[in-house]
Amino acid sequence: MVTLPTYADVEAAAARIAGVAHKTPVLTSRTADDALGASLFFKAENLQRMGAFKFRGGYNAVASLSPAQRKAGVVAYSSGNHAQAVALAAKLLGAPAVIVMPHDAPAAKVAATRGYGAEVVLYDRYTEDREAIGARLSAERGLALIPPYNHVDVIAGQGTAVKELIEEVGPLDYLFAPVGGGGLISGSALAARALSPDCRVIGVEPEAGNDAQRSLAEGRIVHIDTPKTIADGAQTQHIGDLTYAIMKRELAEIRTAADAELVEAMGFFATRMKIVVEPTGCLGLAAAKQIKDRLKGKRVGIVLSGGNVDMKRFSELLGA
Repeated sequence: MVTLPTYADVEAAAARIAGVAHKTPVLTSRTADDALGASLFFKAENLQRMGAFKFRGGYNAVASLSPAQRKAGVVAYSSGNHAQAVALAAKLLGAPAVIVMPHDAPAAKVAATRGYGAEVVLYDRYTEDREAIGARLSAERGLALIPPYNHVDVIAGQGTAVKELIEEVGPLDYLFAPVGGGGLISGSALAARALSPDCRVIGVEPEAGNDAQRSLAEGRIVHIDTPKTIADGAQTQHIGDLTYAIMKRELAEIRTAADAELVEAMGFFATRMKIVVEPTGCLGLAAAKQIKDRLKGKRVGIVLSGGNVDMKRFSELLGA
């Protein structure tokens, strides 16, 4: 039987990352509030170190290793944000890092990962198994494997974002967060249940990759082919056993959003709120707009998971 993380783990993670991770701002928009008839609170993890919430879990996981494990080094696999998070955390904590990344990952994410001093191993996300590559490198080199979501310390670290959000703005009626492998939504749900028990937690996936939605509906972890979507941070093929168990227990529902909805949200954030949010980070707002009739008069938290998007691609998507 697997041991699931608890809110106590989120609290321990918050203490561990204090003074290292940014306490990101909570942003508001009168325009967004008027459009949805609700009070929206955006947790701006696009302004986190390395540009995404992933730094929280990555740093917490590396910091939780023994000195001997850190000296030996770590290996992680990721399309980009977890890659950068572990690479930066490893650099800060003096640990060598090997990161397995898809060859078509955003150039800015690959460059940033290498810039933090990590060795990058490229693979084809459509024909190769990144988990198998990570496991092989771990065994061959004696590296501690830090997966992007199915890991107690990673989940606990990600939960610190919503812990900060609710502690700052008070109880919420709804909370929206993106879903890839489920680390963010699981940690968020742990924090929301402890600090705002009546909050309805809603996970949001790209329409092309609704494996988590199907998993909860079918009562088992569903595996899919790598989805083709602009939300590269959520191009996972399945959720993990830890994240599945927490999501099944805690989530009100999982919704999906089409790429066109994400582009519309990106444009809103850029033009009205003057911030850059990557497509995956726009999933929450896209889903909130879908059910705005339910949100009237409610207090709604939305996690903007990251801002790591190639500027050329950003301009192309917005038609600039």
